[in-house]
Amino acid sequence: MKKVLIITYYWPPAGGSGVQRWLKFVKYLGDFGIEPVVYTVKNKNYPIVDKSLAEEIPKHVKVLQKPIFEPNTIFSIFGKNKGESAGFLNPNPTFFGRIMQYIRANFFIPDARKFWIKPSVNYLTTYLKTHKIDVVITTGPPHSMHLIGLKLKQRLHIKWIADFRDPWTEIDYFHQLPLTKKAIKKHYKLEKEVLQQADSVLVVSNTMKASYRKISPNVTVIPNGFDIEINDDETTLDTKFSITHVGLMNADRNPKILWEVLDEIVHEDLNFKNDFELRLIGKVDASILAEVKKHEISENITVINYVSHKEVIQYQKQSQVLLIAVNNVPSAKGIVTGKIFEYLLANRPILAIAPTDGDLAKIIQETKSGITIGFSAKETLKNTILDFYSKYKQGKLEVNPENIAQYHRKELTGRLSEIINSI
Repeated sequence: MKKVLIITYYWPPAGGSGVQRWLKFVKYLGDFGIEPVVYTVKNKNYPIVDKSLAEEIPKHVKVLQKPIFEPNTIFSIFGKNKGESAGFLNPNPTFFGRIMQYIRANFFIPDARKFWIKPSVNYLTTYLKTHKIDVVITTGPPHSMHLIGLKLKQRLHIKWIADFRDPWTEIDYFHQLPLTKKAIKKHYKLEKEVLQQADSVLVVSNTMKASYRKISPNVTVIPNGFDIEINDDETTLDTKFSITHVGLMNADRNPKILWEVLDEIVHEDLNFKNDFELRLIGKVDASILAEVKKHEISENITVINYVSHKEVIQYQKQSQVLLIAVNNVPSAKGIVTGKIFEYLLANRPILAIAPTDGDLAKIIQETKSGITIGFSAKETLKNTILDFYSKYKQGKLEVNPENIAQYHRKELTGRLSEIINSI
């Protein structure tokens, strides 16, 4: 049986999207004759916690932990909450806040978890010399995890897989950071070094693959997925015409045309106003809430900061429509949010505001699960919502996604095992 060492920052009790991918791989690797060992941070106060996810860790899995020093407490003094992701950078920082953002961007490269690299490399060097491990796997972000893998590769000549849940220099918030030319150059240099020295590179979308194939020939797409059995169980739908968005909504993920369209419809149709509910589940940036308040739809919106993964699944199944708002950034075509795969399983129509020629749109089109509307296609968006509403009133709002079994986490783990065995 092969053994792999998985280096990850996010691990239960961490909640949110960052933990799901490798928690699920670890859950199923044993079924393919591969034994996982997990290396992660010790006593970390994650910003989002979901203790129920720990129940999914196979009992035989060994978890190694080492404390981490993070300077985020310093940043929080100047307007950035401890543990907050870079996707929620304060768009209007104080003077000292700007200084802290500058320091964070230019002195903590690739990220504020860089101080875990050296102690981790030293600890894991000793561990790998005394324990049989066939392949080391790093997953980012944070991309400092890849630098641990890079140094272990250089020191011990181990087999190494670098998994990119999100891109490095093309990640949605990279353009927000107040980076100097020197810092940008260093990011690109480190990213290139990781891509070239890893024995295999995993990405979650075809656009990411095309970008990284310019640097490395060993790039494979293994998307995210779902981990629930496909069934036809009846679910009681919301009585309201509910549109539900699950996940973080940062400033770049602000679907302004949606607020404008909804404002127009509630003014034009009193029945719609009485029937409609927009449900936002997850952390929502203050700038988005402020944008919503400009329109007379506040009373139709319910914001739920965070619920467990099990509760999220239930909300998805009972919602009339499921909403995805992709970040309106240069890398938007390659963004495939993890929630899309569980949306597919919910058997509810998906409404995506995203590039119509992007990877997400292709998945929605191929599975016949909904419709993708461009960032500026306001009239199309309005007509689509009205069409959904009309079908809801007739009791005919439904969808039957096709070809979704390929996205089951066990199926994806099988594909991962083939890569592990091939290097």
